[in-house]
Order: sequence, then C-alpha cells, then structure tokens
Amino acid sequence: MKKIYRSIFIIFILILGLALAIFSYFLFCAPKKAENIKWGVNFSQTQARDLGLDWKQAYLSILDDLKAKELKIATQWDILEPERDKYSFSDLDWQIKEAEKRNAKVILAIGMKTPRWPECHIPLWAENLSDESRQDKVLSLLKEIISRYKNENSIWAWQVENEPFFDFGECPETNEDFVKQEVQLVKSMDSRPVIISESGENSLWLKAGKLADIVGVTLYKRVYSKEVNMYLTLPYPPMFYFSKAKLVKKLYGKDVMCVELQAEPWTPHLIFNDSLDEQKKTMDLNQFKKNIEFAKKTGFDSFYFWGAEWWYFMKDKQNQPEIWNEAKLLF
Repeated sequence: MKKIYRSIFIIFILILGLALAIFSYFLFCAPKKAENIKWGVNFSQTQARDLGLDWKQAYLSILDDLKAKELKIATQWDILEPERDKYSFSDLDWQIKEAEKRNAKVILAIGMKTPRWPECHIPLWAENLSDESRQDKVLSLLKEIISRYKNENSIWAWQVENEPFFDFGECPETNEDFVKQEVQLVKSMDSRPVIISESGENSLWLKAGKLADIVGVTLYKRVYSKEVNMYLTLPYPPMFYFSKAKLVKKLYGKDVMCVELQAEPWTPHLIFNDSLDEQKKTMDLNQFKKNIEFAKKTGFDSFYFWGAEWWYFMKDKQNQPEIWNEAKLLF
C-alpha cells in the first residue's frame, strides 16, 4: 500500500511540476544558460571501497588528476561513532586535510541520513534505541562534528541530512521537527550556510526552502524504476527545475543548487552487484554528455556530480577512462 501511495504522489508531483513549468515559461521565459558554472563532485569512502577501490587513492586522484576543487563529502554515523560515545574521526580528518592542502572547498554532509545506501547509516549499538534516544545521540554527533571542524577553512557549508523529506532508504520515519532541531543546533554553533537537500523530481522543495539557507536538489535523467520494473528516461524538462527554483526564491528568498547530478548508473541493484552491460543502460559517455547539456539548460550555476568513484572504477579497474577524461575537461 505504501508503494501505491508513493507512486500516486510521484504522478501528482509530475503533473503539478509540468504544469508549473508551462506556467513559469510564460511568466519567466525559458531559463538562460549560466555563464560560469561551478562543477563539483560527491565523494563517499564506502562507495569507493564497495567498488573494490583503494578509497584513499581514488580520493587523491579526484583531487590531483581530475582536479576537482568543489567536493561534497558524505560522513557516516556508523563510521564516526562505531561504539557509543567513542568517536573515530581519522578517515574524515584525512579527507578534509587533503582537500585543504589543495585549496579545495567542501560541503560536509552530516546527520543520520547521509549519501549512499542504505541512506541511514545507524551504528549497530543505536539500532534498538527509542526514537527520542536515537535523536539525542544524533544531536550529540552533530555537536562533535561542528566542534571539531568549525575552524576548518576548507568547509564552506554543512548539509544537514540527505533528502530528509523523501521516503527513500532504510530509515526511521522522517520527523520534520527533528530536522529543524538539527538545523538550529548547527546554526547556533557556526555561521556557515546550512544546505538541506530534496529530491529534484519528487518534491516541490518547499520544506527545505523553509529551513535551509540553501536548497540542494538532485537531478536524474535515466533510472531503473522498481515501481514499474523497467528503465525510464525521466520526462521533466529543464523548465521543471528552473520554475521550482523560482518558486523557492519567491517564497523564501533562498537559492537552489544541484548537489547531486546523475553521472553513474542507476540499476536494479547496487551498481557493484550488476554487470557492466547493465550499468551502461543508464550511464555511458553519451548519457554523461546529455546530462551535462541538460543541466546547463536549467539555469543553475552549481552542480555536484554523483558518481566520481564510479568514473575512477571504470578507469582503474575496467580500462574505460572515457567519462573520467571527459569530466577532466570541466574542472
């Protein structure tokens, strides 16, 4: 039943979004391509590891060979606090220091729900806590993170949770009041902007618009849908994204950026469990170029690619460096 309701909601958002796009076209005219686009990448050490990579080498290659200067680094609660009240920051310290050495700028994604499956990276010791106790521990985690890194010059923004209002992943039910508490805590400890991310396709971005300093959104074009058991090319036009950004700006005065631009496969399973042939049904060099051109037409001026670990995997493990080399032209 939950899947049915979700499917109905997605269809509703599609119809509403397309209607908004048509209305906005006459109100605002078509979006103009941004003159100076900032390109960045997402990075997850566990994603690199699960692809069979030396995650540190992959990270350094993104910095030194790809020459990415804008990073969004995913933290994981189960890595940072593997035992209750015992924190382990060595891996994250290393990532931030290496970025700082190269004058790269970092968005740090923090909280219980952060990028990569299963989305909510809850340590084993916290799995059976009550909702209230678990939330208290997440707030304690945020305090530790902000206290540790608030003087790091490389970090320019905090992303609080990852798509907290989108029902995706193996997660407890979303509590909007708790997300508000997280944001208030972070802002009480540091002055840098707070980003909240939303599904680019399945949301109007209004909840993030209320709470965040900056709204971060996803942008996906070619995916596998479990609801209909088939591959889909999503039909949303650039105006769909542009018009929702205009709405957020009009209502809340907040800017919108793309924190997750599809640049890796979306397959029936986790990509390291599917064949290369299956992976290429949703991402290859041609699709990569298409996604870039589509992104430019939205009028946004900041995009963080989702999939740099996979580019490195294709280059290092599969001797297929085409997407890596193409990406290098942007940085």
